[in-house]
Amino acid sequence: MKKEKAARNKTISTTVAQGQQYLARCIRIDSPVQNIGSVLDKTIIGDTFSVIRNLPENSVDLIIADPPYNLSKVFGNTKFAKRKCSEYEEYTRSWLSIVQPLLKPTGSIYVCCDWETSLIVGRVLGEFFAIRSRITWQREKGRGAKANWKNGMEDIWFATKGDNYTFDLDAVKIRKKVIAPYRVDGKPKDWNETNSGNFRDTCPSNFWDDITIPFWSMPENTAHPTQKPEKLIAKIILASSNAEDIVFDPFLGSGTTSVVAKKLGRHYLGVEIEEQYCVWAEQRLEAAEENKKIQGYTNGVFWERNSLAEQYTEKTEMNINAK
Repeated sequence: MKKEKAARNKTISTTVAQGQQYLARCIRIDSPVQNIGSVLDKTIIGDTFSVIRNLPENSVDLIIADPPYNLSKVFGNTKFAKRKCSEYEEYTRSWLSIVQPLLKPTGSIYVCCDWETSLIVGRVLGEFFAIRSRITWQREKGRGAKANWKNGMEDIWFATKGDNYTFDLDAVKIRKKVIAPYRVDGKPKDWNETNSGNFRDTCPSNFWDDITIPFWSMPENTAHPTQKPEKLIAKIILASSNAEDIVFDPFLGSGTTSVVAKKLGRHYLGVEIEEQYCVWAEQRLEAAEENKKIQGYTNGVFWERNSLAEQYTEKTEMNINAK
């Protein structure tokens, strides 16, 4: 007997049979695409190694890649077996070599990885792009280990195709509470006084400790085993792209990159081999037409984890702008 989900459990688990209307929205690409505009804002079903070769060069502004980590993992009907380091290095080189031509000269790329493969990914990425930074983000949860430290961190490598690239600092500043407010002539210095508390907008570092992993009561959550949080992807898209830019994900999974790009006014394109995940991606994209909320990102501001951003009202925003 199938167990019923709790009323508050919002996890998306629609089966392929149940989601045929979503699957019908996806496309397959079996021949060269001359104009990227003809396939924009689509989920592509297929093997990324085959699909990418049919996409036009210098056509996308931002690539966000979350390839399989070097772990034995099952993704729907696809199994990824852990490989020797040298073999994983060649795997990384093989997919980076085919995505590199897609990126515009002014484009950026972000590659997700775990601590074990981070040095491999960074080294190979540097063969094709100019490395800018290594971001480490706190996963907030993870399995404990009896004879080792619990792994609660993952890396994201940031690189660009050239020296002329987009980075919008103001779009990704973090609003933090001011514990010891400093005043000059009785007025706040470098912070804002509001009805909801005292806050300062600070420059983000390459350590992100404000991310919440999707869980069962969050609308963005799916049954995908390695889903990335929308807030995580939002930081990348806002920093390294502009409105109407094209964001590409060669390992789309349950569609987080496409969903966030849509919510933030970007064009999107993603490749996913599993029909099940394509269904979830399109289901989330449909929901994004009505609900553009991103957990942890409110009124254009990234908030610290577990802060009460909902208390930050439009009236408060008006009070800040008036000061």
